[in-house]
Amino acid sequence: MNKMQTLSKNQQIIFDLIDKSSEPLKAYSILFNVQKKGIKAPLQVYRALDKLVELGKIHKIESRNAFIACQNSSCQVSKATAFSICEICEKITEISSASLSKYLRNFKDKDGMKYSKYNLEFFGLCKKCR
Repeated sequence: MNKMQTLSKNQQIIFDLIDKSSEPLKAYSILFNVQKKGIKAPLQVYRALDKLVELGKIHKIESRNAFIACQNSSCQVSKATAFSICEICEKITEISSASLSKYLRNFKDKDGMKYSKYNLEFFGLCKKCR
């Protein structure tokens, strides 16, 4: 996947907003924040979000139904993400672990299912909150 792909105007506006945010943003919060820039319809936001996820520029935090910018410049895979989420301060960190990636790439369940995509979220306490 080529991260240098040129973004559309809407994708760039939405990416910049997510990238500058200190916390994950929900779609309607994004819509509210980009309306003054001409993005008026929820569908425009969802299309841009889907494309940004596909490009690996942002990730969806499923448990929060929110989006964050990818913090890993070498992140190649939009279909394989893992995050640690602090249960107190709610800090979210993308986990970049070669051993975890290798393990999950080769993981099969008891029925032999080989997975093509995953989104893992680990919950616990960060250093600051312990």
